[in-house]
Amino acid sequence: MKIIGITGGSGAGKTTALGVLAALGVVIVDCDALYHGLLERDRELHDTLVAVFGDVTGQDGRLDRKKLGAVVFRDAEALEELNAISHAAVLRELRVFLEEARAAGETAVAIDAIALLESGVGKLCDCVVGIVAPEEVRVRRLMARDGISRQYALLRIRAQKPERFFRKKCDYILENQNNEAAFANEAERLFRRILNMDKEDPK
Repeated sequence: MKIIGITGGSGAGKTTALGVLAALGVVIVDCDALYHGLLERDRELHDTLVAVFGDVTGQDGRLDRKKLGAVVFRDAEALEELNAISHAAVLRELRVFLEEARAAGETAVAIDAIALLESGVGKLCDCVVGIVAPEEVRVRRLMARDGISRQYALLRIRAQKPERFFRKKCDYILENQNNEAAFANEAERLFRRILNMDKEDPK
């Protein structure tokens, strides 16, 4: 089973690339959604976060992500500790997911994660594809997608890893110049090569 890692900053175009992979029959796993699901149902993770970060639950006893964020985003060490805890939990869940996919006879899985390389998830992958785009393209996409100001979009982008990080660390790079059709075509060509599908479709 081929495992492809997909990473890149917010607004770069990962959603388009993942749509191409899905159309090629690849199973997609979203690490962000996986983590949020764990926060809802994994009691051990819940108890660990409360023990480490204090009162980060709401009136219903469930984890309050805004409270947790208020704690960790003011404290670099706390954020690093949260990342270590959350990355370990996601890795455990991913390994289970991948084993189930293998048992089901899946031929390819794509793992979507912004922190794919930093979290250790990249080590589970046969290759990692980085999605990059000019800053201005990302700003416009984030403003339109999330309804945020230009200033806030820039803050989010500049808080993430720079483009050179992905160019250095990833096996392949896909560049999105804000032409979605051209980007999707380029992505399909690359993914067909990675999945050894060229013989099926010589285009």
